[in-house]
Amino acid sequence: MTTPTLRIRGLTKRYPSLTVLDGLDLDVAQGSLVALLGASGCGKTTLLRLVAGFDRPDGGTIELDGATISADGTHVHPERRRIGVVPQEGAVFPHLSAAANVGFGLRRGRRRARVEQMLELVGMGGLGSRMPHELSGGQLQRVALARALAPEPALVLLDEPFAALDTGLRAAVRQQVRDAIKAVGATAVLVTHDQEEALSMADEVAIMAAGRVVQQGEPMSVYQAPASAEVAGFLGDAMVLPASTDGTIASSVLGSVRVPAADAGSGHLVVRPEQVVVLPRGGAGVPGEVVSAQFFGHDAMVTVAVGDPAELVRSRVLGAPVHLAPGTPVSVFVKGEGTYFGMMEE
Repeated sequence: MTTPTLRIRGLTKRYPSLTVLDGLDLDVAQGSLVALLGASGCGKTTLLRLVAGFDRPDGGTIELDGATISADGTHVHPERRRIGVVPQEGAVFPHLSAAANVGFGLRRGRRRARVEQMLELVGMGGLGSRMPHELSGGQLQRVALARALAPEPALVLLDEPFAALDTGLRAAVRQQVRDAIKAVGATAVLVTHDQEEALSMADEVAIMAAGRVVQQGEPMSVYQAPASAEVAGFLGDAMVLPASTDGTIASSVLGSVRVPAADAGSGHLVVRPEQVVVLPRGGAGVPGEVVSAQFFGHDAMVTVAVGDPAELVRSRVLGAPVHLAPGTPVSVFVKGEGTYFGMMEE
């Protein structure tokens, strides 16, 4: 098995009244982009700071390309770790041009050619003479990325790099950033709280909770087969409903839903809004009544009350929710498999 570029075992970071990281393990394969995803305060940025060498852990080991850079008695200084960092708002030097920012710290003999190459790579060709105040937020982030990639680091760390960008700009810039990272074959770790960002950019997502990685894998596999109801509820939109199962069929207010084989008994069913189909009353499924319909442009979220006592379930539908005004009687059913967790796995 190939040794991962970044290998973390048992990483711990404590403060007097708080344990931020609690024995965390993480592997990042060579050439991959891994997104760290988790709620605020779960330790994502702390983890990046420990990997970069800005802070020291209280326990555990960090290895980069097979060499230990952090352990008991070992702390390689940040400038010797061959790690590039892209912070939240670019953090470029305001008194230097874009080209000078990218070339900062490079050896003189290779500087000009490398700077031009990096600026072209991030879509900034011909803009090297511009000063930071002459650049947009997206351009500043690309300059910061070019500067991080220029020294050919073993690892690039990106800490919420698109948080300050407008929604419309964010999608375009993150695609450019991913393309640039892949073009040079860099290994990268992205910290984000944006689920869409993580799912669309990363080769793998690592879900963090309570100071640990609770699940890591390809975005689609984690989304479709979450390790817990907590992960399901965090990664994408999900409904967690009381249910019981006979082993392969879960029964809930949504009727009977197929699930992977599980021990019979009580627990919780997890379904996504895009799995819930809303039909006129009398169609397949269980009866319900529309409570609300929110239109978002490309799709809409319809909330339906089902069961007695009523439980609110959500259905994501494409386009406008025509004829689904509040009070409309409907039938709902679940397409595809749900995910089931027994009581001991909540």
